Amino acid sequence: MKWVSYRSADGSTRCGVVHDNKIHAVGMDLLELLRAEGGLEAAATREPTETVELATADLLAPIPVPPAVRNFAAFERHISNAGKAAVGDGTVSPVWYEYPLFFFSNPAAVKGPHDEVPIAPGAQSWDYEVEVAAVVAGDCSDLDAATAENHIAGYLVYCDWSARDISASEMGFVYGPSKSKDSSTSLGPFLVTPDELEPYRSDRGYALRMDGYVNGEHYGGGSWDEIHWSFGEMLAHASRGTTLRAGDIIASGPVGTGCIQELSGHRRYLAPGDMVRIEVRELGAISARITAPEPS
Repeated sequence: MKWVSYRSADGSTRCGVVHDNKIHAVGMDLLELLRAEGGLEAAATREPTETVELATADLLAPIPVPPAVRNFAAFERHISNAGKAAVGDGTVSPVWYEYPLFFFSNPAAVKGPHDEVPIAPGAQSWDYEVEVAAVVAGDCSDLDAATAENHIAGYLVYCDWSARDISASEMGFVYGPSKSKDSSTSLGPFLVTPDELEPYRSDRGYALRMDGYVNGEHYGGGSWDEIHWSFGEMLAHASRGTTLRAGDIIASGPVGTGCIQELSGHRRYLAPGDMVRIEVRELGAISARITAPEPS
C-alpha cells in the first residue's frame, strides 16, 4: 500500500491510501492512524470519507510532525567519500563499524515533498542528501536486529538539508551537527508499506536506485542495497534502553555520492532558484525549489 497525507479542502490534515491515482481518505491523520487499533491494514478496508485526485492534492509530509527523528549514517561509501572531501582521507573510523551512529533531527522542521526549501540563515554551502527512512509502526523497545523490521510501518524518501560550512565548524566539537541540520527536512511523497518492496529485497536492503538531481541534471546516487547497517540494526540500536513511538522516523543517511559534499568540488553548492529532485525507486520523489534565507 501507498499512503499519503494531504490538506483537505476544509484545511484539516488527513491521510489516505492511494488506488488508481486517487486518494481514498480515512478521515484522520497518519500518526493517529498508526496509533489506532489495527493500524494501516485495518484502515485500508474502510469506506473512504472522501476521494481526492492524487495529481491535484495538496500533499504534506506523510508524518507532518513526527514524535522523533533519528538520522543515521548507514552507507559506508558516503562516510568514506565525505572524509576524502573534507580532509583528503577516505579511511573510515573503526568506531563507525562498532554500532550504527545517529543524531536527533528537528521534528518541527519537517516539510512536504514539494515544499520550497529556504537556505538556512548564514549558510554558504547548502546541500541536499539522498536518503531513505523507515516509519515506526507502534511503540516498541529493546528490539532484536533480526526481527526489528517487523516494527516498520513503511518507508519514505528523506532529504536532510545541510549547511556544510556550518557543519564543518560544529563537527570540530564532540557534540556533532546542530544548527547545520536544524532548519529543513523533506519527507514523502508516500509512505510505502514493506510488502510492496519485498520483490526487490537484496542483502541488507532493497535493490532500488536512490538518486539526486539539480536542475534536471543527475548529480549522483547509488542503490539501497549498498547499505552497511540494515534498518533492523538501526532500529535495534535506537530502541536499546528506550521506547520508539509510533510515527518515529529512522533515516539512513546519504547513499554514496548522494550529496554535493561528496563530489569534491566538481559541483557547486545550492543557490536560490535551483530545483532539486531526490528520487528513490518505488518510493517516489521529493521535488523542492531552493529559496533565499528567510528573514531572521
